[in-house]
Amino acid sequence: MDAAEIRRLLAASPSEPYVRTMARLANEDPDFVAIIHDDDTITRRGLERRSNRLARVYAEKGVKYGDYVAIALPNGIGFYVAFWATLKVGAVPLPLSYRLPIAERQAIIDLAKAALLVGVREQDHPGYAALPLGFEPDPSVSDEPLPEVVSPAWKAPTSGGSTGRPKIIRSGDRAEGSPAVNQIVFGFTPEDTQAVVAPLYHNSALAMSVGGLLMGQRLVVMNKFDAERTLRLIEKHKITWLMLVPTMMHRMYRVIEAGGKYDLSSIRLLLHTASKCPEWLKEKWIELLGPEKILEIYGGTESIAITMINGAEWLEHRGSVGRPFVGDMKIFGPDGEELPPGEVGEIYMKGLDGVAGYQYVGAEARRLNGWETLGDLGWKDEDGYLYVSDRRIDMIVSGGANVYPAEVESAIDQHPKVISSVVVGLPDDDLVQRVHALVQAEPGTTAQEILDFLADKIVRYKIPRSIEFIDQPLRDDSGKVRRSQMRDAAIERMKSNA
Repeated sequence: MDAAEIRRLLAASPSEPYVRTMARLANEDPDFVAIIHDDDTITRRGLERRSNRLARVYAEKGVKYGDYVAIALPNGIGFYVAFWATLKVGAVPLPLSYRLPIAERQAIIDLAKAALLVGVREQDHPGYAALPLGFEPDPSVSDEPLPEVVSPAWKAPTSGGSTGRPKIIRSGDRAEGSPAVNQIVFGFTPEDTQAVVAPLYHNSALAMSVGGLLMGQRLVVMNKFDAERTLRLIEKHKITWLMLVPTMMHRMYRVIEAGGKYDLSSIRLLLHTASKCPEWLKEKWIELLGPEKILEIYGGTESIAITMINGAEWLEHRGSVGRPFVGDMKIFGPDGEELPPGEVGEIYMKGLDGVAGYQYVGAEARRLNGWETLGDLGWKDEDGYLYVSDRRIDMIVSGGANVYPAEVESAIDQHPKVISSVVVGLPDDDLVQRVHALVQAEPGTTAQEILDFLADKIVRYKIPRSIEFIDQPLRDDSGKVRRSQMRDAAIERMKSNA
């Protein structure tokens, strides 16, 4: 999709402020249940009134136009109330994991100079205004509409787990837009019931669910991802649209493979994103749902450019994440030269002219002649389809050969007893780096079992030289992994055992 097509879509469905869209939907059907969370529900009218009341509290706390409001709340109705209340005072929502250690949260809110912390104890961050988890405004606070205002940025998610240095990725889009774009791009319809199973402090879950509300969808929100419960939720609520990450797809498939019977026939579209999906796993989901129901996008939180591929295309270009439909992407070598099809290099992106981008707070973009990179490596085929290899900083150089952790992890995760794996490079006197696998698996699984399994899956030099079993989840609910921290911890364990 080029700039002209996007402009045509915008012209066909004029932009309006997000807060106006939600108020309009509430007026049209006030009793429509907008969000279901466990046994709790909220109607469109209820969401409007509760967010109006909370917005007035935010204003009393000193929140002004353009300020950041840090929302450190778990998934649930309260998160969305806080999100809309933030927009209604013209502030910028800064979603944070409610599980962040105090020191890490402090670094982010200092970077943002947040005007208000939501879901946080005031004593944990002296000098910052805060509202604790479970706060509710006094009933005497008015729930009538506020004067309309359009926030200068509708979201500002954070990143930096891979580097240890937090950064804020502030949207370049004001809190206004056309729901028609989501309808065309992500296959939304107003009649959809969307399952929200990923943490709302991550960009994709936030963007897709807010987009769904603006489209008029009903959301069914989970506290945290659980594979078996998600499958039951799809059946119970007749979910038609959902977004998953490969880690979730892997866990859900293992439940189905173990004999679980679930009705998934209501699913109209499954979108997956966030990280590279192993080919074997994607093929299984195409078999389960059909290629026409599977959609994949790649682009990062920054959304400089975005690729897309459906299941039918993928079967013809196995392993690809598609071709750019917003902006453009090229593969550049170490000297800044564009590489020919088939050669691995760094993926650089360029957005559409005239379309708002993003702004980093706490970091600088890596640019080359007007192109930007997120640090991913990949290649293109002769037809222009993109294939992602791995993160540049995660690549392991072992004995002079490049090893991409994602490829090794994909092979390990195919083992029927493996729940999850993370591959890192450890220092080695002979090889410089050796491939080391951290594995979460069923009790009793042995390293030799996994090594034997890998023997005919990947070339010998990519097979881990060492395997370490970990009895806790290696990735969070959105599939993210703090690889550098895991590598450092593995190195310390290696030293202590020497």
